[in-house]
Parts: sequence; structure tokens; C-alpha cells
Amino acid sequence: MAHAELRHLATLTAVVVEGSFGRAASRLGYTQSTVSQHVAALERAVGGRLFDRPGGPRRVRLTPLGEVTLAHAAELLAKADAMHTAIERFKAGEGRITIGTFQSVSTTLLPVLIRRLRDEFPGCDIRLSEDEVGFADPSAVDLLFYDHRVPGDDVEYLKLLDDPYHLVAPRGRFPDGPVDLARLDGAPMVAWPPDCAQPALEEALAADGVHPEIVFRAAGNEVVLSMVRAGLGSAILPRLVLHTAGAMADEALSVHALRPPIAPREIYLVRRAHRTPSPLAARAARLAQEIAGELESDR
Repeated sequence: MAHAELRHLATLTAVVVEGSFGRAASRLGYTQSTVSQHVAALERAVGGRLFDRPGGPRRVRLTPLGEVTLAHAAELLAKADAMHTAIERFKAGEGRITIGTFQSVSTTLLPVLIRRLRDEFPGCDIRLSEDEVGFADPSAVDLLFYDHRVPGDDVEYLKLLDDPYHLVAPRGRFPDGPVDLARLDGAPMVAWPPDCAQPALEEALAADGVHPEIVFRAAGNEVVLSMVRAGLGSAILPRLVLHTAGAMADEALSVHALRPPIAPREIYLVRRAHRTPSPLAARAARLAQEIAGELESDR
């Protein structure tokens, strides 16, 4: 059987509904000769007559072959219509997006991003994954928030913001104002595990000759701050962590600038290179940039 075009199947359906080629032409906005051409092309494709044409005002009727063709035409047209609807919804942002994240972003930038996406695209399906251990896999998500560069040549980076480090200590441990890094050499310190941005931080301290005594490591920001409150040691944490945890206003804690300052943590939006993003993922990336700019301007 030769190829049958969807437009020819639509014409077949219109002729059946209207009962004549002329009325089908009016329904579809074609000339009657165009309708005849479509039916003739379809008959060549299926290899036989589709209509009995009694002539005059009487309705045309399907042949047995026409009945079979019509049944499958309805199914194919319905599928084509469903595909068209799905594509239009996809273009409108009503698809699925998967986002990889980590603690600091999950409590600051990400909630704002989700609210704005849902406001613009109420039908979107948002899936989240948070991983604080090892290297995240950009290929498993549409967008990935990360606080350092991921190995590999098949990813691209969009820098969102610099997240400066501060010292947080039990109240009274240090005088108000900046604290010299040299005072932290050998001092008890609570820290994150040696993954993500933590190794770069400890390397920066070592480069300045500062080797604090790590007395406890925990992945959870609240756990780290709880140990600082308990007096176990101080901690060096990025501003986003201190801001979201309320450390700046906590009477049990004091927050200090470091002198000299440590290079800030850099927060990126990572995605696979050489891949066309969905409209939803592209919009999410633009919103993430906007929200990151708002966070930096609030400093």
C-alpha cells in the first residue's frame, strides 16, 4: 500500500460526515476539485474505491474498503491530534523538568524558582533530587545547581553568584569584627565532609598556613551550627547557609568576616552541553539567573 497522508484521511472523514464532496469542500475550506483529488489520491494509496457515488442529490456511501479505511483514519487522526496537543503543551512549558540541587540552594533560590515556574506554568511537572555526596551527574537531570565545577567536557556552566565565606563562632569566642585567619590555625573547627566545596576551602586555608583541628564533620548545615552553638568549635560557612539558618540573628552565635578573605564559593547552574533544552528548562534557567541576581542585591 502506498503512503496515505493525514490530510487525505481528514478529507475522507469530512465527506462521510457531510455526505457529499461539495459540502465537505465547504467544511474544509477547499474547492470541490481539491476534495476529489484527495479522495482519488487516497484510493490510489489503499488500492480501491472508497465511495459509491449515486449521483444527483443523494449521499455518497462508503464501500466496504471505505469502511475499513475510515475506522483506521479516525484512530490515526485522533493520535495526530493528541500529538499536536502534546507538542503545544510542551512548547507552553507544560512538560516535566528534573532539577538537581543541594542544601544551600534548596532553602534559598530553589523555593522561589518553583513558585515562579508554577505561576507561569501551572501544569508543569517538577522533579527534584538533592545529593550532597560526591560528584552529581548532570546527565540525570535537566538542570543541576552545584557549588563547584563538575568533571567532564560534555557540560556547560552558567555562573549564578559568588557566595562569600564567613566565620561563625560561639558568642564571645572572638571579639566583634573581622577575625584574622592566623587565629584559626590549630583552633577546633566543625566542618562539612570532604566533598563538594569543602576540599577547596580547606586547601585555601592551608595555602595561608592555617590548619584548624577538625573536631567534627557533618553534611547537615543545622547539625554544624548546632555543634557551634554547643561550643564544640567554630565553623567557616558560606553566606547563604548563615542567612537561611538565621545565624546572623542568633544570640548564641557571632558571625565574622575573615581577614584576609577566602575566595568565595561559586554557585553554578550546570547542564549538558550541545543539547537543546525544553522551553520549561530554558525558562527555569533564566529565572534562576534573575533570582540569583536578587539574592546578590540583597546583601
